[in-house]
Amino acid sequence: MSRRRLTYLLATSMLVCPGLDAVAQTAASQPAGKAPHAVHGTAARRAPAAARSVAYHGDSQGESVGVVGHGSTRQEQTLTTAQLMSRMVPGTTPLKALGTLPGVSFNSSDPLGVDLWSQSFYVRGFSALGFTLDGIPLGSQGYGGLGANINTAISNLNIAKVTVSQGAGAVDVPAANNLGGVMQFYSIDPSDRRGGTLSQTFGSNQAYQTFVRLNSGVLNPSGTKFFVSYSRTDENKWKGYGSQFLQQVNFKLVQPIGQSTKMTAFFDWDQSEADTYGDLSKNIINTLGYRVDYYKPDYAAAYRTALFAHGLPGGSLPPGYAGLDDPIDASVYDGPATGHDYLGGIKFDSQLTDKLRWQTMLYAHGKSWNAFWSNPWVTSPNGAPLVEQNEGSRQVRAGLDTGLTYHIAHHMVNLGVWYENSQPQDFYKFYQEPILGQGTPVDPVNALPPAFAEQWRYGYRYDLVQTHLQDTYRVTRNLTINAGFRSILYTGTNHIIENDPAYTGMATLPTGSISNNAAFLPQFSINYRFLPHHEVFFDFAENMSVMTGSGYNQGSPWGGPTQAAFDYTKTHLKPETAYVYELGYRYTSPWAVGLLALYHTDYLHRQGSVNLGSIYNSVSVLENVGSVNMNGVDASLNLMPIRGLSIYNSISYNSSRYANNLNTGDVVYDIKGKQAVNYPELMYKGSLSYTYRGAFAHIDTMMMGRRYLSYTNDVSVPHYWLTNLGAGYHFGDYSVLKNVTASFNVYNLTNIKYIANMGELGNSFSGDDQSMQAGAPRQLYGTISTNF
Repeated sequence: MSRRRLTYLLATSMLVCPGLDAVAQTAASQPAGKAPHAVHGTAARRAPAAARSVAYHGDSQGESVGVVGHGSTRQEQTLTTAQLMSRMVPGTTPLKALGTLPGVSFNSSDPLGVDLWSQSFYVRGFSALGFTLDGIPLGSQGYGGLGANINTAISNLNIAKVTVSQGAGAVDVPAANNLGGVMQFYSIDPSDRRGGTLSQTFGSNQAYQTFVRLNSGVLNPSGTKFFVSYSRTDENKWKGYGSQFLQQVNFKLVQPIGQSTKMTAFFDWDQSEADTYGDLSKNIINTLGYRVDYYKPDYAAAYRTALFAHGLPGGSLPPGYAGLDDPIDASVYDGPATGHDYLGGIKFDSQLTDKLRWQTMLYAHGKSWNAFWSNPWVTSPNGAPLVEQNEGSRQVRAGLDTGLTYHIAHHMVNLGVWYENSQPQDFYKFYQEPILGQGTPVDPVNALPPAFAEQWRYGYRYDLVQTHLQDTYRVTRNLTINAGFRSILYTGTNHIIENDPAYTGMATLPTGSISNNAAFLPQFSINYRFLPHHEVFFDFAENMSVMTGSGYNQGSPWGGPTQAAFDYTKTHLKPETAYVYELGYRYTSPWAVGLLALYHTDYLHRQGSVNLGSIYNSVSVLENVGSVNMNGVDASLNLMPIRGLSIYNSISYNSSRYANNLNTGDVVYDIKGKQAVNYPELMYKGSLSYTYRGAFAHIDTMMMGRRYLSYTNDVSVPHYWLTNLGAGYHFGDYSVLKNVTASFNVYNLTNIKYIANMGELGNSFSGDDQSMQAGAPRQLYGTISTNF
């Protein structure tokens, strides 16, 4: 067995409520009585106040990358399609573009973000946040989590815009695990003209990205139109063996119905296959370097390491591994992940009268997810000292979100209800590996054999009803107030489909129901424009995160080892709760945009699990482990002194301190007053972009401050500076080809070595931990695109 390690896992299945919805934001900027048009949104392995917007840094068209929420009663920032893509290679996860915003931290080992295991996304210290797409709740964004990841839900070239709310969020957004922020994505509409878009990218590590979108144009007098798109991303890993593959089909239909109703339908199908990157510790990096990875395709090395783990003849370690703290777990043979999603929604938007609007969304999502690892601690039936394991899931969820908006005098009242039913299954299977020299290793992606054992399979049913009521009151031309609340009724129930006592050691596994109910989760926000170009805002919200499950010993309420442990958890465990406060100032003018936002969050009933054992075989018990006091500031300034030139700078500071020491029953860990793990105290981001006629160029830099790996803060990773460069030229039209464009991008221009994602396997109480990912070296990409 490997060294026993005690690991404390901070629960990361936290979804956060979005900012003031588009209806309220627009109403705040229009005269009372006008009806604005608006649009309503656990790891499997080891989650007009202004008529125009002023943006904060320019894209290749001379436009700007986002707005700082001008006129909103809370802090929000918006990126459009062109603005998202101006700094990204097609096929790159849109989260990478959001990482340019103040207070947002994105890290990934995979340059394009196809590998979900190697990436992390934080907003003001919170990780898994609230995500919606055209009003469809996407759920958890974690690796294999209960939800659809935004990277697989829509091709980034089909995104019209994304609104980021870094603070409290709005009561009407369908996201039940709301603790601190939301990302609301909106797809583009089909164009009125028949045609399409083509894009082809080539890059480092034999990267290819192909995108094609076909628009029907307006088909009939009623205005029917649609688009269908296909994208395919394929890249080799920059270290080790294997590749990252993602293909997607998107479809959107717009159908006006009469003069006052519009129906839109969106559908996504995707398939992903990702050979993940191996996890590192500081000990591994110092001993073997950043480029150590899985053994694949060297099955003999993995086999001999497994023999060594079992103390069998013929066992040995590769050169250099003997000097590691945990040489057996440092590398395994492989760790691929595969997934399929089917996601769709139909939305009806009706202007019933000049003052009353009704919006309804029906949606459904199906998902298949498999996370494979070669396990050197379990023996195959044929005697091979290792197995291929699959900790996977199957998910089906569907829901309805409906709401009414009514304008009366200076008020806009909005009320609605959201219902979702989800029925996931989590399971754990073993597949036989061959005796060395007597066959080929299991290929989980292309030729998966039948499993020889299924250790456990849990089935769940989650029923959620969220209701909300809010009022946006325009007191005067310069003063707007929004107030409201939401109520949550939630029940989660599990049942055992499969239990192998030989593996679990239990004749029966825990079952039962848990309810998380909140009758009154309030929100209040205000915006005051005290001088031309100058405004202040304040918002407050109370948010609660409902509890979801996972498998046996997986750190969920149902994951305890016994029925007694579940009964204790059900009685004593409280839902995670956050009280969020924000005070800010904005300055907006044609030549400069500035933001200063101060925030405070009281994060209560923080849930964590104590894990005993190796990385691959651990026992977890979930409990409330104290609270976090968070204080921070986001500041940004964008200068646009001449046409085409944008100079942007932002700085973010976040102090997230644990308010309690942690008592595991055996040891008391001194973490009170220590900085929270995985998220930096300090971040700086800068950008310089210039557009002249058809040419455009930009250079962006980011400083990610020191981050702590352990809860006692005795192990940390140093800060790093990451610089990206891009340039291109619009060649214009050539016959049927319109706006032919060539662009070139460089990620990690200075080729630095750094730690990207961390905490993917949890965080140790103290000391080193194999829970880090190395960032990619310099990557080069070239793209040709055109419309027709």
